[in-house]
Amino acid sequence: MIQSMTGYGKTVVVYKEKKINVEIKSLNSKQLDLTTRIAPLYREKEMEIRQMVAEKVLRGKVELSLWIEKDAATEAAPVNVALMENYYQQLSGFAERHGMGDIDWMQTLVRMPDVLTKTEVEVLDDEEWQVVRKGVCEALQHLVDFRTQEGAALEKKFSEKIDNIEQLMLSIEPYEKARVEKIRQRIVDGLKQIPEADYDKNRLEQELIYYIEKLDISEEKQRLANHLRYFRETMADQAGQGKKLGFIAQEMGREINTTGSKSNQAEMQNIVVKMKDELEQIKEQVLNAL
Repeated sequence: MIQSMTGYGKTVVVYKEKKINVEIKSLNSKQLDLTTRIAPLYREKEMEIRQMVAEKVLRGKVELSLWIEKDAATEAAPVNVALMENYYQQLSGFAERHGMGDIDWMQTLVRMPDVLTKTEVEVLDDEEWQVVRKGVCEALQHLVDFRTQEGAALEKKFSEKIDNIEQLMLSIEPYEKARVEKIRQRIVDGLKQIPEADYDKNRLEQELIYYIEKLDISEEKQRLANHLRYFRETMADQAGQGKKLGFIAQEMGREINTTGSKSNQAEMQNIVVKMKDELEQIKEQVLNAL
């Protein structure tokens, strides 16, 4: 089944007072192009996170964001009371010795260095990491589910376009048979307009056969039919067949173009134009297939 390279996944997990958010977005790309924005506490696990993404995503331009939401009360920086008292003793003594007037000590002291600085350093323990790892796994699965859903829509559209090309190819046959007789009759009528022309009828038949064979599109139709069948078979394979589908579409284009160059009849050329239009829509969408 086809997967799209466009996808989105998000999950939120909770560890103690923390809400940990994991968000993953992906767009189409020829290879895996991963960028990350990870909260400082979890950066030591970046390589492991990248490996987890690579195992699930395979290909695409991927953005992963991992950040923490904390309760405002726990996030507030604590007041260093001991340091604040030390500042007060030194400053009040200095003010008294120099006869300074009234001072707003609270406003002054809270501005002193490190009075409101949060000095503790967080360390990632294994319990918290397991919670975060679970969140990354869930977000990745949401992304894969999204890609699978989008891929199903792509597969439906591809099947419709392949069916249309197949029907258009079959609709060429009546015109193909009729044009052989038209070519023959046009040449014969042209020769009749030159009464003095002397020609060998057997030689004329040989030349007609050679000319008609050059315009024959039987091989092109057969190869195109094979490519259409192979395209359907490839869509049914496991995910990751987007590049192969692109190559098959290129081969289909070659056969359709050759058919067009051999079609010296307006009705056939109109059908070829329609086939090209259907194929172009496949080529546009196949770029988004994983």
